[in-house]
Amino acid sequence: MVKIIVVIILKMNKIYNIIANYMYIQLYINNYMFNTKVLKTPKNITNGMMGKTFDDKFDALLFDTNIINTQEQSFWMKNCIVPLDIIFIKNGKINKIYNNCPPCTTNNCKKYSGKGDYIIEMPGGTCKNLKFKKNDIITINNK
Repeated sequence: MVKIIVVIILKMNKIYNIIANYMYIQLYINNYMFNTKVLKTPKNITNGMMGKTFDDKFDALLFDTNIINTQEQSFWMKNCIVPLDIIFIKNGKINKIYNNCPPCTTNNCKKYSGKGDYIIEMPGGTCKNLKFKKNDIITINNK
C-alpha cells in the first residue's frame, strides 16, 4: 500500500512539474504589464529564446534559476533569432540591463553577465523605449 502511494505521488509530482515548467505570469515594470513565460528546468533555462520568437501568449521570459544573489550569471545570444533586452533582477529591483543584444550564429558569441535572483528577456529595444533603468521595481502576479 505504501509503495503504491509513493508511486502515485511521484507520478503526480512529475505531471505537476511538466505543467509548471511553462507557467505564465503577469510581470510589471513601472506599471507596464508583460505576459511572461517562466522557465524552471535546466533544459528550458539553457535554451531560453534560442530559435524562438515572442507570440500572443508571452512577450517576456523569466528565468527562475534560484541563484544566490552574489553569484554571477552569464547569458549569450547563440541561435537566437531576435534581438533581446536582458534584465538582471536582485531583491525585486532591476540590477543591470543589456539593451538590444543582437542574435549570434557563431560559437564565439558575446556574453552578458550580471548578478541577480532572476533574469528577464524581452524584445530588444523595450527597455529603452519604456525608459526602464536600474532600481526600477519588478512586481509579479500569478495568473
